[in-house]
Amino acid sequence: MSRVISIANQKGGVGKTTTSVNLSASLSMLGKKVLLIDLDPQGNATMGSGVDKHKAAATSYDWLLLNKSLKEVSKESSAGFYVVPSNSEVTAAEVNLLGKDGREYVMRDRIAEEVNPFDYIIVDCPPALNILTVNSLVASTGILVPMQCEYYALEGLASLLQTVEVIKAESNAHLEIDGVLRTMYDPRNGLARDVSQQLLEHFGDLVFKTLIGRNVRLAEAPSHGLPAILYDRTSKGAIAYMALAEELLDRHTLAFDSEKT
Repeated sequence: MSRVISIANQKGGVGKTTTSVNLSASLSMLGKKVLLIDLDPQGNATMGSGVDKHKAAATSYDWLLLNKSLKEVSKESSAGFYVVPSNSEVTAAEVNLLGKDGREYVMRDRIAEEVNPFDYIIVDCPPALNILTVNSLVASTGILVPMQCEYYALEGLASLLQTVEVIKAESNAHLEIDGVLRTMYDPRNGLARDVSQQLLEHFGDLVFKTLIGRNVRLAEAPSHGLPAILYDRTSKGAIAYMALAEELLDRHTLAFDSEKT
């Protein structure tokens, strides 16, 4: 059974898409079968994976609402994981979902309808708590929250966690927080250090030990349609995301072992 992880934060510019692409690539490099579903109409995760959003014959809209299969809509990325593309057409998915009964369960039902070979399904959510993001959270086993270490990011995190609690209570009791990821971290910045410490004090082990620092290679890679590990595997950004993937797998192994006991 696939583990479905929403990469979500309603605040833009926090490294959500960068995390979606590079975590997918790193998990794939570690031998996992990975599907990345791009739910953001901007299609940045699609392009960053080496798939041209402008030439996509089918998108996550076709999968969610026109009943095309994952096999029909997915494309293999440059790093070996598969991508369900997105582009501006996916904006229509939000409008159409709002008019459906049981609209928050559409993605969950679509995943359940198909036998798929993936160990991980990573979902790059839009930077908003809209019906697409809600669909992803209802369908997910976990949520990974990338955030910059700045004051307004803390406010956004509180709002997102409230939404998670509502979804757990009403729609998906199995949803768990896989972790909070500190992104674009600069240790020279006093505010970044303070907010990082606050996160550790409030959320403890939910905060990943892995830190994603600011890195030029990480920023350059999407323009080449490559995750960092293929663009420059020796870069700090590539090494950090591989460490994140290993930490995530360790967490899931520990959780599985504790469930058995």
